[in-house]
Amino acid sequence: MYAVIKTGGQQFRVAEGTTLKVEKLEVEPGKKVTFKEVLMVADGDNVQIGAPTVAKATVEAKVISQGKGKKVHILKFRRRKHSMKQQGHRQLFTEIEITKIKA
Repeated sequence: MYAVIKTGGQQFRVAEGTTLKVEKLEVEPGKKVTFKEVLMVADGDNVQIGAPTVAKATVEAKVISQGKGKKVHILKFRRRKHSMKQQGHRQLFTEIEITKIKA
């Protein structure tokens, strides 16, 4: 059984036991979180596609950790002006483990 959920403006295909990194959620590590925006649920040949979401379908997950991604370096160089600007960014994420899919 697997499902497609939407969180943080992205869609993820998940199954029970899957671990993934999603946009930062305001939940402490060790707590549970429930995703109600389930776009699709598939169990063998039985496939339910939502319009836009599947009614009464939820996905439960356990928060493993919070963290920061790899640093992205941004460099803006102005030719012939002897000028440049450097900037860095580290995206915050939450690592979760899918525990249950209810359809």
